[in-house]
Amino acid sequence: MKKLLTVSLLGVAIAAGTAQARDYDHVRFGVDVPYEPMEYRTPEGELTGFDIELGNAMCEEIGITCEWIEQEWDGIIPGLLSRKYDAIMSSMTINDERRQTVLFSDPYITPPSAWFAPETLDVEEPSTEALDGMSIGVQRGTLQDNYVTDMYGDVADISRYSTADDMVLDMEAERLDIVFLDFPVGKSTLLDSEERQYKVVGERITEPKEYFGDGFGIAFRPRDEALAERFNEALATLKEDGTYDEIYARYFGGE
Repeated sequence: MKKLLTVSLLGVAIAAGTAQARDYDHVRFGVDVPYEPMEYRTPEGELTGFDIELGNAMCEEIGITCEWIEQEWDGIIPGLLSRKYDAIMSSMTINDERRQTVLFSDPYITPPSAWFAPETLDVEEPSTEALDGMSIGVQRGTLQDNYVTDMYGDVADISRYSTADDMVLDMEAERLDIVFLDFPVGKSTLLDSEERQYKVVGERITEPKEYFGDGFGIAFRPRDEALAERFNEALATLKEDGTYDEIYARYFGGE
């Protein structure tokens, strides 16, 4: 009887493992678009960006197919937990608060945040005194939102946006004085803009870690450790063989 029970349990374990392996044949990524240059659509409607290209390259390295499902940022973690998709690859910062809910891959990029404003703004270094009474733009629910709310919420008017594009539109319409963004996004959408002249105000920011975390990672459901490890291995391979550097150079040049 014990032998039969052992064989039966082994069969269940093998079947469960096989079912889990089948899940790896096709991975659905949740992504918040647009967030140029990380994830956005070309004028022809094609989904592209650093996250998209790197994610596709990792899937190819693993030997699986992947699919990108658009989801607004506010609901992106709930969408993962409700199995709307299998992972999130959408410029998500690894931090302790999110680790309580999701399992992260190794960091795949560690960008700083920065303040961006029109060239005409007379502020050299952000401070509570310098930003007193100003209108600050952030994307709702991001680490930048948390940081600005805690540091400047008592002295400034904070406007929160569903997408970075909406924030940039208000910036160009002069409804905002200054915005706080991931540096690559601010560079792509503001510094490289042909509409107005913008500048970085102060230094790029990576501290304190309680806000700015440990870089961007892919988020998985906590039980999907094997899937996360396969992506970690794929990322390491792409860095070793030069593929990662090629993709990075296409979006960030020599930065």
